[in-house]
Amino acid sequence: MAMVSFLFENNSITQLRVRLYIPQCYLHEPIISQMISRYKLTVNITGAKQGQNFHEQGYFDLELRGYTSHINHCLNYLESLNLKIIGKPNTDGDSWYY
Repeated sequence: MAMVSFLFENNSITQLRVRLYIPQCYLHEPIISQMISRYKLTVNITGAKQGQNFHEQGYFDLELRGYTSHINHCLNYLESLNLKIIGKPNTDGDSWYY
């Protein structure tokens, strides 16, 4: 099931916490910058790990804040890059659940 299905299409402001896995082939791409500029989100990096070798992927723990529709479009963009995204909506205050 896609992350996008967790969010409703509306214009309310919400926060979503996700872990975004980044394969080595995308390490030099401005993915987080695109999330901020293209989708007008506030992105807070709360944790990160870079892979030790070329075949290992790293991840970013992110707090995304913005309009629900913008977050949905951003998640569609990330999914179009075939990035692994883990998270859920912040419905009960703290949404980490790994």
